Amino acid sequence: MVMTLYHGEPTGPSLTVLAALFESGLEADLRPIDLAMGERHAGAIPLNVETNYSVEGEGPVLVVDGEALCDSVFIGCFLDDAAPGSGLRPADPYVRWEMMAWCRWIIERLAPGVAALANRAWTTPRLAALDDDAFAIITGRIVAQDLRERWEETRAGTLSDEHRAASEARVHEAAKKVDDRLVDRDWIMGDFSLADLESYAWLAPMRELLPAAFEGKPHLAAWLARVAARPSVQRALTQARTPEPAHGFAPGPEINRWG
Repeated sequence: MVMTLYHGEPTGPSLTVLAALFESGLEADLRPIDLAMGERHAGAIPLNVETNYSVEGEGPVLVVDGEALCDSVFIGCFLDDAAPGSGLRPADPYVRWEMMAWCRWIIERLAPGVAALANRAWTTPRLAALDDDAFAIITGRIVAQDLRERWEETRAGTLSDEHRAASEARVHEAAKKVDDRLVDRDWIMGDFSLADLESYAWLAPMRELLPAAFEGKPHLAAWLARVAARPSVQRALTQARTPEPAHGFAPGPEINRWG
């Protein structure tokens, strides 16, 4: 099995997949790309229907024997199947279901809010600095119309007061959810799993933008430190190519997953 991982800066979904790969012990050729500059669509990656219409937006792509896989949690599941015993998913059937339900909540509730806030803060200035022709080259390569529209909205910095408030509410909600969950355990599912990686990858960058969401939550603070200290996460962070890898976002999950 030959694997190549095209990944962005170690934040959001790219952090999940990099750390999951290192947890699995599997080998892959690591190819860093600038997701915020549209390099996922530049022609080097063998994209397919799933990657072109990924609900995750501009996330990493794992190419396995020529086939492209997308969406960080699903890639993590693939790695767990390919490396039995890696511990990325619980062995107990109910706890495994519980983990997937948790990850779905993170993907559908937290991730769109984080992506909106992070892109407005950190990606909009980069895209706004491009001239119209350079930006048109990026968006002209994108197959999915709704994703092109998210790129255009990101460049314009479009974020209504209502959308911002809803995004911030999602971060506060997730921070409380994790803190409450960890009252009597070290890890979200009891043992370390993909739920910890996916939750950390989306939630941790918000400490800079919404510090109030993290105040007075000692279980959350201790868990953030535990995840950050894992060798897989430490190794993932060494893949950074910029001084602020947590800022390395690109247009993210579908906006129609709000509600």
